[in-house]
Amino acid sequence: MRILLVEDDILLGEGLHAGFHREKYSVDWVKNGESAMLAMMDTEYDVVVLDVGLPKMSGLDVLRQARNKGNKLPVLILTARDAVQDRVEGLDAGADDYLVKPFEFAELCARIRALTRRLRGISEQFISYQNIQLDPAAHTVKLDDNIIELSRREFSLLEELLTSAGRVLSKSYLEQKLYSWGDEIGSNTIEVHIHHLRKKFGSELIKTVRGVGYIIAKEG
Repeated sequence: MRILLVEDDILLGEGLHAGFHREKYSVDWVKNGESAMLAMMDTEYDVVVLDVGLPKMSGLDVLRQARNKGNKLPVLILTARDAVQDRVEGLDAGADDYLVKPFEFAELCARIRALTRRLRGISEQFISYQNIQLDPAAHTVKLDDNIIELSRREFSLLEELLTSAGRVLSKSYLEQKLYSWGDEIGSNTIEVHIHHLRKKFGSELIKTVRGVGYIIAKEG
């Protein structure tokens, strides 16, 4: 999962940035509204965690402009404003969820997982496919009830392919989902991760569509 964090409070931003990395998420952190707009237009994210009180452009203005441009990314608003009218204004501006500061990091992560499940049309806590069960909250994967050890990127790649079963995902799309700004990406990095997943789950799980990308067939 790749998250855009929009927060101008340095201490809070550093804490969230580190926390998301511990949760094995890729995260890009910007500190003002204008940078947030540019990032949302240029990069494939799974969710945006958006502060309201931002320099250069407020979080609500960022949200309104993004929605007016047709951007449907899930957006969770973080704010110290806890009045009902503030929550109503944020939701009416296009937010998908709302969390008032201070908050527990575990709750923030749970809400992010719920937003991404909703976007992908997944109602269950686990992602199940044939004899594979992936738990996004615990970051574990089982094959026939046996835990399979995966690196952070292998886990994220498998999750992306499983939740998009039946759809071909290009190499460039997968790179955007797995890596943050500044991460070093080799020319064959995705191929290496795919190779490792095939060794652990069998060569037939992930198909290569030459010149296009990779796909896990849809069940049924």
